[in-house]
Amino acid sequence: MPVNLPELDPSKLFPVAGVELGIASAGVKTAGRRDVLVIKLAEGSRAAGVFTLNKFCAAPVRICRTHLEERSDIRALVVNTGNANAGTGLAGYERGNAICLALADLMKIEPAQVLPFSTGVILEPLPHEKIIAALPAAIVDLQPTNWAEAAKAIMTTDVAPKAASKQVQIGGKTVTITGISKGAGMIHPNMATMLGYVATDAAIAPAALQKLVKWTADRSFNSITVDGDTSTNDSYILIATGQAGNAEIADETSADFTAFRDALLDVAQTLAKAIIRDGEGATKFMTINVEGGKDRDECKAVGYAIGRSPLIKTAFFASDPNLGRILCAIGYSAVPDLDVDTLEVWLGDVLVAEKGGRAASYTEEQGQRVMKEAEIEITVKLNRGTENATVWTCDFSYDYVKINADYRS
Repeated sequence: MPVNLPELDPSKLFPVAGVELGIASAGVKTAGRRDVLVIKLAEGSRAAGVFTLNKFCAAPVRICRTHLEERSDIRALVVNTGNANAGTGLAGYERGNAICLALADLMKIEPAQVLPFSTGVILEPLPHEKIIAALPAAIVDLQPTNWAEAAKAIMTTDVAPKAASKQVQIGGKTVTITGISKGAGMIHPNMATMLGYVATDAAIAPAALQKLVKWTADRSFNSITVDGDTSTNDSYILIATGQAGNAEIADETSADFTAFRDALLDVAQTLAKAIIRDGEGATKFMTINVEGGKDRDECKAVGYAIGRSPLIKTAFFASDPNLGRILCAIGYSAVPDLDVDTLEVWLGDVLVAEKGGRAASYTEEQGQRVMKEAEIEITVKLNRGTENATVWTCDFSYDYVKINADYRS
């Protein structure tokens, strides 16, 4: 079961003015499953996104990038689970475009105003006819309150649906931010096997919207790792319908920009952490804080080295304080000119290492006490600068192997 992930309460998900969501069953992989999601956006909405850096990116990712380059006035998103439409060559690209064309015809918009997304098994042909056949039912189901059902529809190996919502005052207006995400395995920047959709009714200029999606991605979806595998389909989309009535947010030095950015980050981090809490087979949720670096990149490099290490992750699963593995990971993190004699390593409130070796005060009983907890914090103090970064990860259990061994069956 997910690690301390609260059960989703639909009543706590605020509708976003200008956004409607509809779900239908196409039977892409499993007969009868509600596996197609359509998100309809009001005229005048804007969208921006960040996507996987995997060179073998899926056809929907390529299509989304093209459509967002052509125009920012996106009017619809369509998501299917059960098939990733990745490793499918030209046929996959054509099938993704056929879905865009079909939805555009139904909604009386342009195909370039549709963003398609797929998640599931790689290297298998997308049954696009099934998805197209399900689109009318999804449109009939469109409702502004369908966020919780949408979160369920996009799940793959997820155990639990993931959604978050927040309201904030911007320029005297109440602005709503609501989002959903999916992901549990093949999770590692940039980005992870995840889909994330966050919508707001705030009015935001296109340039500011793109800055916001990149900035928050770096501190949320691009700061998580389950297994070190960067997927082919990762997408994080930020939508702004502009219906809250606030003055358009454009200046990134303004108080409105900062207030909105911080609220958006809260939602994005909640969704990203939920992915880790629901990591395949996870029993521990681990926060890795790296402090005192020369820049964020080196802090994240140390965090990733620790967070993706199978040796560290299996030790935490067993509550075995074999903490020399953390020092080993820091050492191979490729941080230039790192002086290991100046850094400190903490496990919760316990100082584990300093001055290049084991702290004189540390005992194995202290380490085991912390490692038995379901939520564990690791802090590495590099003591060579002022920059910080946080990475979230989980342990490796027997169930991780079982889930991935049986994924296609």
